[in-house]
Amino acid sequence: MDAFKRAILELGPPENFALQIVQEVIKPQKQTKLVQDENQHLENILRALLQDLVSLSVDSGAPIMEYGQSVDDSETTQGHIPRLLDMVLYLCEKEHIEGGMIFQLLEDLTEMSTMRNCKDIFGYIERKQDILGKQELFARGKLVMLRTCNQLLRRLSKANDVVFCGRILMFLAHFFPLSERSAVNIKGVFNTSNETSYEKESPSGIVIDFNFYQTFWSLQEYFCNPPSLSLAPTKWQKFTSNLMVVLDTFEAQPLSDEEGDAINMEEEAANFSIKYLTSSKLMGLELKDPSFRRHILVQCLILFDYLRSPGKNEKDMPSDNMKEEIKSWEDRVKKMLEVTPPKGKDFLQKIEHILEREKNWVWWKRDGCPAFEKQPMEEKVQDNAKKRRPRWRLGNKELSQLWRWSEQNPNALTDPQRVRTPSVMDYWKPMAEDMDESNGIEEEYHHKNNRVYCWKGLRFAARQDLEGFSRFTDHGIEGVVPLELLPPEVRSKYQAKPNERSKRAKKEESKNIAAQAEENQIATPASENDEAGRGDLDPSAPQMDPDVMVAANTPQGSIPTPEEQQKQSPEADTGHEQGQLEADPEAEAGMMIDGETDAEVNVD
Repeated sequence: MDAFKRAILELGPPENFALQIVQEVIKPQKQTKLVQDENQHLENILRALLQDLVSLSVDSGAPIMEYGQSVDDSETTQGHIPRLLDMVLYLCEKEHIEGGMIFQLLEDLTEMSTMRNCKDIFGYIERKQDILGKQELFARGKLVMLRTCNQLLRRLSKANDVVFCGRILMFLAHFFPLSERSAVNIKGVFNTSNETSYEKESPSGIVIDFNFYQTFWSLQEYFCNPPSLSLAPTKWQKFTSNLMVVLDTFEAQPLSDEEGDAINMEEEAANFSIKYLTSSKLMGLELKDPSFRRHILVQCLILFDYLRSPGKNEKDMPSDNMKEEIKSWEDRVKKMLEVTPPKGKDFLQKIEHILEREKNWVWWKRDGCPAFEKQPMEEKVQDNAKKRRPRWRLGNKELSQLWRWSEQNPNALTDPQRVRTPSVMDYWKPMAEDMDESNGIEEEYHHKNNRVYCWKGLRFAARQDLEGFSRFTDHGIEGVVPLELLPPEVRSKYQAKPNERSKRAKKEESKNIAAQAEENQIATPASENDEAGRGDLDPSAPQMDPDVMVAANTPQGSIPTPEEQQKQSPEADTGHEQGQLEADPEAEAGMMIDGETDAEVNVD
């Protein structure tokens, strides 16, 4: 211990003598790192030394962190305790001693000090925050530091030491990562012990409505425990009735802009208090205070936001009627905040922004508080050398995997059920069920909307059902479905009538004759055209049907239907007779037809 006292008085940085003093006192087995027993022995020495220094500082009447500090003309030396802490912090940072030793000394120091000295000690912790937050030290001492800060918060007054409590909370927020579960209220438990006490009996000489006073402060019971409102409908009704009385009173006593401008925000922030006084004598003054009204109205918005917050169980969620009531109450409260001076609209926008951001934290807690930090992706080193392709037993990966899946592969490959083409009747059954109106299948779920299904069905019909395939031209894809699968009322739409069949046969026959005549015309040489003309006038030549003549003279691609042929046949006959009447005079005049006289031509 005496060696450490001498080391504290030495000048210069701790790295010049700290390790040498430890080796002199402990005489470790290893030169630069202590083992477990040696760390325990050193910790006992340092804790005893720290207790002696605190006792000496108390006896001298000087602050703990300033005991032994001297101010010379050249430089200012630190106190004994900060000097000792710096030396231990250096040894922990360089891993010469156990990393949690500095945190243990800070905890002992805060327990032995008064609250005035704790502020100086915590100032030292804030200055060394970057070193204490290193990974090698944080992993060893985070729980000790958390316990130390919580003990300080318990000792501090929430009303008088608000600034110091804020410093501790800010340190914890920077010291621990954002995803630290120990700093998050995972279960969402409310502090029901935070009760607001107010007068239960009316005092003598009161000048305000005592019923309103009790109704007003009874709202704090619901603000303290919001889950009770969603579990008990009677409490929700009681809360809404009390809230209506309070809001009606606020609206009956509006605040003017002069009253709002009279408040100095800076002075209000300096005199900030967590809780308002609940004396009945102050009720009249508090109702005229804009900040007091905002305090109550913001509590209402927080309560409504919790009741509608996502991520809760279905049994904890409010009913539909309750949601509508919450929406109406929320709109009314926001209107009152907007008209509350000073700068009511700006204040309301900030509150809405805060509540909207709070939903993100609710979802984050519901998902189990995942870490925000993402590990950097490792850069893959590109190797210029060609990678050798893996060899598979059966040629590729899929075949090898297929071979391993089945125990009896020959039987599996030869199984006729493995690959089987379905019949037309089986394939079109889903489409037939869609076409049956009694099934009530909606149009958007019909199989005819599946292009792949229709394309495969047309292929099957072209191979196995030509009659059904021919109905595709007239009726579309639904006409391809076999008629045996359709109900009688649907089958009649797609079943061809006898006269339609005969017309279709004549139409196909005329197409074939027209195509044959065109081929003959193309194949006949030009030198034989005259002989063909003579053959037409030959009495022994068979006469051509007028319908066939019309089909032969009709251009390709414009073959008339049987109805059109019937209409054109009288005209064709009439034209033929006119042609004969015009030819008779020429024949009588002895006109030569291809070098022959009319006497050689049998007009009949």
